[in-house]
Amino acid sequence: MEGVKNAVDIKSWIAFICMVFGMFMAVLDIQIVASSLKEIQAGLSATQDEINWVQSSYLIAEVVIIPLTGWLTRAFSTRIVFSVSCAGFTIMSLACALAWNLNSMIVFRALQGFFGGSMIPTVFASIFILFPLRLRPIVTVVIGLVVTIAPIAGPVIGGYVTDYLSWHYLFLLNLIPGAIVTFSVFKLVHFDQPNYGLLKNIDFIGIILITICLGCLQYVLEEGVREEWFASRVIYIAAITSFIAGIGMLYRELTAEHPVINLYAFRDRNFACSCMLSFILGWGLFSAVFIMPIYLGSVKGLNSLQIGEYLFVTGLFQLISAPCAGILSKKIDLRLMLAMGLFLFGVGSFMNFNITNDSTFNEFFLPQAVRGFSLMFCFLPITSLAFATLPTNEVQTASGLYNLMRNLGGAIGLAVSNTWLQNWTKENYLHFRENIDATNSIAGDTIVLLQQNLSSFNYVDPALGAIKSIYQLAQREAYIITFNQVFTHVAIIFFAGMLLMPLIKKVDLNKDTSTGSH
Repeated sequence: MEGVKNAVDIKSWIAFICMVFGMFMAVLDIQIVASSLKEIQAGLSATQDEINWVQSSYLIAEVVIIPLTGWLTRAFSTRIVFSVSCAGFTIMSLACALAWNLNSMIVFRALQGFFGGSMIPTVFASIFILFPLRLRPIVTVVIGLVVTIAPIAGPVIGGYVTDYLSWHYLFLLNLIPGAIVTFSVFKLVHFDQPNYGLLKNIDFIGIILITICLGCLQYVLEEGVREEWFASRVIYIAAITSFIAGIGMLYRELTAEHPVINLYAFRDRNFACSCMLSFILGWGLFSAVFIMPIYLGSVKGLNSLQIGEYLFVTGLFQLISAPCAGILSKKIDLRLMLAMGLFLFGVGSFMNFNITNDSTFNEFFLPQAVRGFSLMFCFLPITSLAFATLPTNEVQTASGLYNLMRNLGGAIGLAVSNTWLQNWTKENYLHFRENIDATNSIAGDTIVLLQQNLSSFNYVDPALGAIKSIYQLAQREAYIITFNQVFTHVAIIFFAGMLLMPLIKKVDLNKDTSTGSH
């Protein structure tokens, strides 16, 4: 592998920008269908449970390919892997738009995720191959904006496109940019060389075990809530299969002469701690993106465009914080900067503890702004600390593991948050129901008032209508309390992440601390 040059020529800059745009498309497409599933469901004549696979199939395939990308890049080069991946992603985008039924859509979405997933770690690894140390903070900020804004922008863009055009254009939007990126990367990227010698010792057993482990794990996380977790035989079998394959994968990759992934990268304390923090960041980011639209849609009754206005605050403050984070990264200890970021995200999450049904945009603004501002203060130091002390020849493989941890954090965070939402809402509702009886004067007065109001509108059965209204009110308030509880627990997780700071070695971005050659 070639060392990093002191300067990057214009051709390499253009090539890298194209790669970043390709990664943006891949990350965006994870969530772009989220706000349009009902329209896709109607178009494909699918049930509510079946249509969720349009999103799940993409995520499962993406998680499987990410850790394998490092080996593929070393074997075939960044140029070949990225251009083939982008071409495949673009072709599968067209296929998704032309899907004739649910089964074809699921297959095409899985292949789209498979090709799209390999672009993400390739871009991360390229930062440390292509750019000198002084430029990495700036480039990392740009990558951070793409990775953190794209999941937020996905549902907003998806809702807008579906409302004004149709759901088919969610995928057709990728065609022209995808073709341009594919051609540009193939012509311009030449900063590493393939090592075809790796093809003589392909770790097929490792690849199979990784695929089974991560594929089954992602399935469990995606379908567990809907299937009531281990009450489902399928979920139980998938979980056991993932566990057994995971044990086999660990043994194989630690003992094989030519492993497909290098788990020994976790011996580096900075990399191991940064992966754990990347997991936490993925948990918080994806959980917030998941919970907020559900709350705003179900409780506030907002449409996808109105929800986008709320989520836009987070993206706006990410943009505002980007130059601040870039400058600050060269002025203070990265560990202090990271602790600040984790603390701010925790504070922004905790500020949701008193949200009510009457809360307006203004009440949501500050928590969203604080979380958005904190993201660059988390992402930049985590990425810099993760790779700064690794040898350059381990960066490509380590990049796949690092990105996998963020995605797993997001997947597990979504599954846990969704489970909390369901279980705690039931518990909070039962608590309300136990206290709403004939002895409760407030409940009695409310029922009488509701009956009087319904009678004035000539309601057929005012007493029954009043009871139904109380039921709906209790359900709504139970959900609001749960929403606050979930964000409070996310805050606790981020505060707990600060405990890892003493374990991380100091890294100075003004000096080359890598153990490898640059």
